[in-house]
Amino acid sequence: MIASRYWHTVRYLRPIQIAARLRLRIGKSRPDLRPAPGLRRPVKAWSSPRWRAPVLQSATTAVFLNQSRDIAAPAAWNDPDYERLWLYNLHYFDDLHARDAQTRRPWHRHLIDRWLRENPPGVGPGWEPYTLSLRIANWAKVLWGDDDGRATLSDAAIESLAVQVRWLSNHLEHHIQANHLWTNAKALLMAGVVFDGPEAELWRNKGLALMLRELKEQILADGGHYERSPMYHAIVLEDVLDIIELGRCAPALLQEHDEQLRDVAARMSRWLRVMCHPDGDVGFFNDAAFGIAPRLEVLVGYAHALGITIDDRPMKPVEALPESGYVRLANERAVVLCDLAAVGPDHQPGHAHADTLSFELSIDGRRAVVNGGTSTYTPGASRVEQRSTHGHNTVEVDRQDSSEVWGAFRVARRARPFAVAWGVDAGGPWATGSHDGYRRLPGRVIHRRRWQLLPGSLHVVDHLAGRFETARANFLLAPDVCLGGSGIKFVTIPPIPLSAAPAYWYPEFGQSVETQRVSASFDLPKLTTVIQWQ
Repeated sequence: MIASRYWHTVRYLRPIQIAARLRLRIGKSRPDLRPAPGLRRPVKAWSSPRWRAPVLQSATTAVFLNQSRDIAAPAAWNDPDYERLWLYNLHYFDDLHARDAQTRRPWHRHLIDRWLRENPPGVGPGWEPYTLSLRIANWAKVLWGDDDGRATLSDAAIESLAVQVRWLSNHLEHHIQANHLWTNAKALLMAGVVFDGPEAELWRNKGLALMLRELKEQILADGGHYERSPMYHAIVLEDVLDIIELGRCAPALLQEHDEQLRDVAARMSRWLRVMCHPDGDVGFFNDAAFGIAPRLEVLVGYAHALGITIDDRPMKPVEALPESGYVRLANERAVVLCDLAAVGPDHQPGHAHADTLSFELSIDGRRAVVNGGTSTYTPGASRVEQRSTHGHNTVEVDRQDSSEVWGAFRVARRARPFAVAWGVDAGGPWATGSHDGYRRLPGRVIHRRRWQLLPGSLHVVDHLAGRFETARANFLLAPDVCLGGSGIKFVTIPPIPLSAAPAYWYPEFGQSVETQRVSASFDLPKLTTVIQWQ
């Protein structure tokens, strides 16, 4: 069983990923401590939205993932008692560009000076490539910001920044690919523009070539990011907008690619509009949570400030994203986001959940039926539950996941959607599709689902073709939704008992909110669940 799981995980890896992993194991490199290149003067000061909430509560206290911790001791940078993702956030220095950042500049200078003393080159989580990439971009923005960047980053910090860029250039995440490699490319490009001279030109050319290659692969024809996570899509969209802003600060270096980047940003913005609820935030498909990526309104405002034309026409009753695999149904009162998507790119489904044919529902502008969300990347029971089919609004067969998610970021055999269609008939907008994720089970089950949105109700029709003992359709309610009475009601055809049990919703990292899950257990080949509201 374990051998099979490993085989069905690694068989999709690309040769470059395997080769890169081998190089990581056997390769050794030393930090390049040569003096930094000179700095380039921007044509204009850097300007981008400061949407993040402040994370520094004092010079020695920080809050990430809804957890406040003391960071006064040198060991705090790599404290084994702290969650790994928490430590990564400490090394990002996102607070440099959070709301009211100028008021915390003395704390920033103190923390940067500490980081230089307490994080020797090449050692610890602060020197991992993804962490490096985010910090390099944040420090580069400060250097070109409208406040006194040189007062925030000392000469020693600028020297270190060059050492960091060199280290990153030799440790690109070809073994991971996807959003990690994209983030590496952005950091190299930004450093190559902010610094001047022959070495900076090498960084710039390397980052630009990698960025253009990854844009071509990672952004699908419908504008979606190929990992199929609305949260990561918003992160990458902000990156694209940052690169356009970088080109405005140094137009002679990036003008050639400005039109292409603007087209990508416009398509990605339209995709995000489709995948957001009326509350303006993303649907929870694959890894997704609030507070990690900028909201739609922030990104649209950033795009407008850059002179990018966004398609803001009213949404039609059906909006389809065919390459990504999502469909949005809407009428006067309700919005349904339907997941008919692959779990992600085969070679990197690390942020995938077993959520095929799940959906989310908003009524009168408020979320009503929600997928479980994401509160942790730490391996363990919580991560398993949050990625499971049980944690999503779809059907689990014989207590199995539709895709074999395991570990923190692994997927073995995965569900493949097919027979996807959508349209509008006399009743209203509808979408349908099937997946083969349960064909690996003895009964070789195929799950087919159809949604139809009607005035005052949503009809969810599930067909299971094949042999199975029991199936369960799950529907997780948003915490403030009332079940029955003046709230929403669930009716099944044929009538079968429904259960409502305590459950949790994970809207942010480090956060769990009590709610209810409605479930219908059945052994019939077809079940229709009608969700009604007044």
